[in-house]
Amino acid sequence: MRAGICDMVAVARIINATLVIPELDKRSFWQDSSNFSDVFDEDYFINSLKNDVNVVKKLPKELASATKAVKHFRSWSGVDYYEEEIARLWDEYQIIRAAKSDSRLANNNLPPDIQKLRCRACYEALRFAPKIEAMGKMLVDRMRSYGPYIALHLRFEKDMLAFSGCTHDLSPEEAEELKAIRENTTWWKVKEIDPVEQRSKGYCPLTPREVGLFLSGLGFPSNTPIYIAAGEIYGGDSHMSDLLLRYPLLMNKEKLASIEELEPFVNHASQLAALDYIVSVESDIFIPTYSGNMARAVEGHRRFLGHRKTISPDRRTLVRLFDKIDQGTMKEGKNLSNRIIETHRRWYVKCRDIFLFVKYNQGKDRQERGKGQFQVQRGRIGFVQRRHSM
Repeated sequence: MRAGICDMVAVARIINATLVIPELDKRSFWQDSSNFSDVFDEDYFINSLKNDVNVVKKLPKELASATKAVKHFRSWSGVDYYEEEIARLWDEYQIIRAAKSDSRLANNNLPPDIQKLRCRACYEALRFAPKIEAMGKMLVDRMRSYGPYIALHLRFEKDMLAFSGCTHDLSPEEAEELKAIRENTTWWKVKEIDPVEQRSKGYCPLTPREVGLFLSGLGFPSNTPIYIAAGEIYGGDSHMSDLLLRYPLLMNKEKLASIEELEPFVNHASQLAALDYIVSVESDIFIPTYSGNMARAVEGHRRFLGHRKTISPDRRTLVRLFDKIDQGTMKEGKNLSNRIIETHRRWYVKCRDIFLFVKYNQGKDRQERGKGQFQVQRGRIGFVQRRHSM
């Protein structure tokens, strides 16, 4: 969601469009009814972008009956595509609706002002709604009471496993359930997936058991506080027992907050994910078990804020090591630890009784200015032609 929004902000500027506040997708796997203002601070978003794009809360009444151009933007497209092909639509239409918003803009070879606008949109303008910010701060403070902590983005959730076709450490019944979900989810195009091949290529999130092996291999002591940034873990305690045995200080939203405190966010997956996002950004070390949209957004946000430690597990290498343990050709201990540390050497710096994982910190310049605006409607993005120069 966050990535799609900031990309469409950039696209709107490229095609000189006016932007309408997004209406979030309510047809996703989690059936979340949240509106944009339930998740993000709407007024702050508008004001933060006023020198870059012109944002309005609703489609102007005079355009309510205007014919819309519905367009499937080409994936990973550059500026030329939008300036030459999409901007031509203004000759016939006053409103352009993008059928999809994710992965529509290239990551590289874009003008610096466009890249900087993406960062401002993602890490400055998209501030969470006040009630989410307040709750997130409270969760961070409560985690800090245990000392420096790891935020573990544990993508061992039903939707993730069903989508990716990953079944390692699952029972045959669980694998069948996930397969049925994938087959019955019409907008997931890939139905037949080889789970063994998928895992061997590093395309599967680490299981809770594998995470325990990984953290132990890096040398984290058993009293390390760990925040689980995730929805409901598939299989619950049956799959978390090994990790919990190694690291008893496993915390999550439900353990840190009371039922009454969490009640306003229940049944709103996007708002609960926002709480995890805040705790992850503020953590001492962030570890994603899968390189999905949230993991990339959190890692990028931490770089934007400065040298905040992040480690991305080399899943392809790790599963080979873990398979050797299962096959009895390798044991836990110094050899495994050395292999894991060497694989992740560029992040690894030992400092007293915690480990620091350091990546290159990209600089940020917030002075670029621009023009444009966008809209998300039921999972789609729409653009309104601007009538005057800003």
